[in-house]
Amino acid sequence: MDHYLDIRLRPDPEFAPTLLMNALFAKLHRALSEQGRDDIGVSFPRAAPAAALGDTLRLHGGHAALQRLMAGDWLSGMRDHIALAAIQPVPPQAEAWQVRRKQAKTNPDKERRRLVRRLGISAEEAAQRFPDSAARRLTLPFLTLNSASTGQRYQLHIEQRPAPATRSGRFNTFGLSPDATVPWF
Repeated sequence: MDHYLDIRLRPDPEFAPTLLMNALFAKLHRALSEQGRDDIGVSFPRAAPAAALGDTLRLHGGHAALQRLMAGDWLSGMRDHIALAAIQPVPPQAEAWQVRRKQAKTNPDKERRRLVRRLGISAEEAAQRFPDSAARRLTLPFLTLNSASTGQRYQLHIEQRPAPATRSGRFNTFGLSPDATVPWF
C-alpha cells in the first residue's frame, strides 16, 4: 500500500454523481474480479458521513499492481466522466484507516429463518428473539450495484474509520477488507 491513484468524477449535467460512482465502482469490481486481484484496496476520501461517497474513488496498492490494473480497458465508457490522476507515492503523514462493507440486519423474516435453521428453535421463539423492532437501518453512505449472479440490485454500505495501526492483508473484489488498512490522507 505504498502508492495510490485518484479517479475523480467530472461534473455532468445529465448524470448525478451517485449514479456515476455506482457505474465506476461496478466496473472496478468486474476488473478486480476478472484479474483475480486481492492486492488493491479502495477508499472514498471525499465521502460525507451518512451521505454520499463523494466524487473521488482512490485506489491503493503497490505501484506495479496499480499499473497492471490500469493497463486493462476496464474504464471504457467512463473516460468522458472521469479525471484520472497519475499513480503517486503515499504521503509519509498518512494514517491507517479501515474501509469495509457494513451490513445491517434489516430483514426480520430472514433473520428469524436463520435463527430457526442455525439454532433449531421454533418460529415462535425466533420471533421473540428477533422482533420486527430489532431491524436496523444503516446511515452509512452506500453504492447501489447489480448482482451478476441474480440480477438483483443491492446496496453496498461502506464504513470508513481510523484504525489503531497499519495492518496488511488481502482485499476482496470490491477492494474492501475486514482487516487490512489503507493509507488515509
